[in-house]
Amino acid sequence: MLGIDIGGSGIKGAPVDTTAGKLIEERHRIPTPNPAKPGPVAEVVRELVGHFSWTGPVGVTFPGVVRDGVIKTAANVHDSWIGVDAGELFDGAAVLNDADAAGIAEMTFGEGRERPGTVLVLTFGTGIGSALFVDGVLVPNTEFGHLELHGKEAERRASDRAREEHDLSWQKWAERVEEYLKHMEMLLSPSLIVVGGGVSKKADKWLPHVRLDTPVVPAALQNEAGIVGAAQMAALADSAAPHGADVPPRDR
Repeated sequence: MLGIDIGGSGIKGAPVDTTAGKLIEERHRIPTPNPAKPGPVAEVVRELVGHFSWTGPVGVTFPGVVRDGVIKTAANVHDSWIGVDAGELFDGAAVLNDADAAGIAEMTFGEGRERPGTVLVLTFGTGIGSALFVDGVLVPNTEFGHLELHGKEAERRASDRAREEHDLSWQKWAERVEEYLKHMEMLLSPSLIVVGGGVSKKADKWLPHVRLDTPVVPAALQNEAGIVGAAQMAALADSAAPHGADVPPRDR
């Protein structure tokens, strides 16, 4: 299955072995168009499909609330996305929230595998994405990055983009992350917090500075989790199609 992960700064994809949770070709990344309106983003998605000469099922993540393929919120992309049927725009691809996709992958193949209780997966990048699981079952579209801290959205203080914009050291940024995680710990009492996104590759630089009662671990799939989860959703949609048919063909 082909997984494509739309982010605020980059759109990346790769074919995935969904039985092993591994990329089977090197991922390809294209910068997110600015402004990130539906048409230009769809063109990048098509370019990625063409890059891999792909004709089978495709899964696509989106940084916002997605219900039945329709976009309901768009925090870090252009607000013209709201109300768009992304499944139709992406030629029949399976579409889901980006953090939910990363969480599904991490719960299947990574740190959340066979973990009971409440598991919170957070992705730190342009914003903060969240995926909440209770005994392995996803509670979709939580978007906890938009909770308010100090009078502003949490992701404006503690995302990786905030670290870069404010030129924070890893230790100073870790203080903000710890504050945010303690707030989530107070609200949800999770048994495990998994931290993903690009910062998971550099967890040794900041995670030792975070002190919580809840165990906090870097995502095993790191920044590839969204691609893997998108491909898993494509596989699920494909298996549910009549007679095992593919999602609608993508003539490029």
